Amino acid sequence: MLADAMRRSRTATLLGACIAASALAGCGHAGVTARSGQIAAVGAENQYANVISQIGGKYVAVNAIESNPNTDPHTFEASPSVAQEVSAARLVVQNGVGYDTFMNRIESATASSSRVVLNVQHLLGLPDSTPNPHLWYLPRTMPALARALVASLSRMQPEHAAYFAANERRFDASLQPWLDALKAFAQNHPQTPVAVTEPVGDYLLQAAGAHIVTPFTLQADIMNGVDPAPQDVSFQNGLFTAHRVKAFLYNQQVTDSVTEAFLATAHRNHIPVVAIYETMPTPGYDYQSWMLAEVRALERAVADGTSTESLLK
Repeated sequence: MLADAMRRSRTATLLGACIAASALAGCGHAGVTARSGQIAAVGAENQYANVISQIGGKYVAVNAIESNPNTDPHTFEASPSVAQEVSAARLVVQNGVGYDTFMNRIESATASSSRVVLNVQHLLGLPDSTPNPHLWYLPRTMPALARALVASLSRMQPEHAAYFAANERRFDASLQPWLDALKAFAQNHPQTPVAVTEPVGDYLLQAAGAHIVTPFTLQADIMNGVDPAPQDVSFQNGLFTAHRVKAFLYNQQVTDSVTEAFLATAHRNHIPVVAIYETMPTPGYDYQSWMLAEVRALERAVADGTSTESLLK
C-alpha cells in the first residue's frame, strides 16, 4: 500500500547518488555476474530471486536486493551496487503495491528497452489500493510468477524453452506439501483465533482458515510506522490476557516498543509465538520450504502450545 511505501525510509540523497553512479558506470558490483549464455536477473526481494533461480536454473544469474532476515526491509536503502545490478539486468521481478518503489525509480533512471520487468501486483491483477502488500504469502502468487518467468525467459532464449517449462512443472509440484499443510490446518483447526503484529502473514493465515482477531487498523498502523490507537492496543493486549487467541504471529524483522510490549504480554500469558518474516530466512530455505516451515510452526503453536520464535537454523 502507498502508506507502507512512505514508511520505507530509503534516503533520496543516497538513491540519487546510486542512480548517478550507475549511469556513469562508476560504482561497484558485488552481486552475481552473468556468464556467457546466462540471463542477468534481479529479484527485489530474495524470495522472488529464489523463484527466478528455480525456473531459470543454469541459464540465469540472479541477484537478490533485499535478503537479510535480521534487518527491517522497510528501512532498506539502495546502494550504488543496487543500481548497477538493476541497470545490468535483462529481467527484474518486484513486488509492487508500493512495497519496493525504489526499484521503479532506479528502472526509470536506467531505462533499457531490453529489460523485462515483472511486477507481481500486476501479474495478480491487484489494484494499487490493495491493503496488504505481502503478496508472497498468497498461495497463487508464485505459480503465477513461475508462468510469467517461463514466458519471459523463453522469449529471451527460445532454444531453452522446454528446460524452463520443465523447471516450472517441478516447482509447481514442489509447492504441494505446503498447500496440503494449509488444507490440513484448515480442516483440523477451523477458524482458529490468532493475533498478529502486522499483515505480513495474513494471506497465509487466511489460506489456512485461521481467524485473525487483531484489528486491521492496528496491523496497518504498525506496518506504516504510525502510533496505533490506544483502543486497538488495549484490545490486542486483552486478546493475550484473556487467552482469546491460540497463537501470536510476530514479525521478527520489524520491531518497535509497541510490538515488543505485545511480545512480552504474550510471553507472560503463555501464548505461543510464531516467527514471521518479510524476506526469506537464509541460509537453509528455498521459497517452498520456508512457506511449509511457517505452517508447521503455526501447527505446533496451536496443537502443542509450542513457540517457534525463529526459523533461522
